[in-house]
Amino acid sequence: MLVESDFYEHEIWYYSYRFPEEGAELHFLTRLWGQESITFTGHEYKAPFVCAESFEGMDDDALRSYSAIIVPSAMVSDRLRYSEDLSKLPPATDFVRRAFAEPRIVKGIICHGLWLLSRVPELVRGRRLTCHPNLYGDALNMGAEYVDSDVVVDDDLVTGRTGAQAGLFARTVIERIHARAAVPAGVS
Repeated sequence: MLVESDFYEHEIWYYSYRFPEEGAELHFLTRLWGQESITFTGHEYKAPFVCAESFEGMDDDALRSYSAIIVPSAMVSDRLRYSEDLSKLPPATDFVRRAFAEPRIVKGIICHGLWLLSRVPELVRGRRLTCHPNLYGDALNMGAEYVDSDVVVDDDLVTGRTGAQAGLFARTVIERIHARAAVPAGVS
C-alpha cells in the first residue's frame, strides 16, 4: 500500500487491521528521500504514521512477490506524483506502471488515487473504473469507462469511489487476490 502525508486516517487504519485479518502481510511503501523512515501526517486528525519501506529501487522479483498494490484515497497520490525531473515519470507512477505490467498483481485504486496515473493514461484506457466524482472528467480524459458504482472490478483492477467505501473496496481486493491465487502460473 502506498502512503504519504494527507492520508485518510480511517481508511489506512482500517486496512492496517483488515488485510492482516485475512492473513495478508501488509507493507506500506513510499518515497523515503534518502531517509530511514518518514513520519507522515493524516488529513483529518493529523495523526502520525511512520513508514520505513520504499518502492524505489524495488526490482521486478520483489515487485512480483506482492499480491496487490493499493493506491489509497485522499492526497496520497497527489503528493506521490511529484517528480524533480518533469521529463521522467514520478517514481510512484513508474512503480504502479510496472505493477500494471504484472497481470497476477491486483491493482487497487480508490478515490483520488487515480491522480497517480495521470501521466500514464494508457494503463486505464478502455477499462471500467470508478473514482471520486471530482475525478470523473479525469477518468474520461484518460480514456477509461466510468461506472457509477461504489466499487468496480475490471479483471486485475479494482477501483473504489471514495475512502468511505474502504470496507467494500478491501473486501473486493481480498476476493480478487484469492481468485487470482487460484489461477495457475502463466495464466492471467
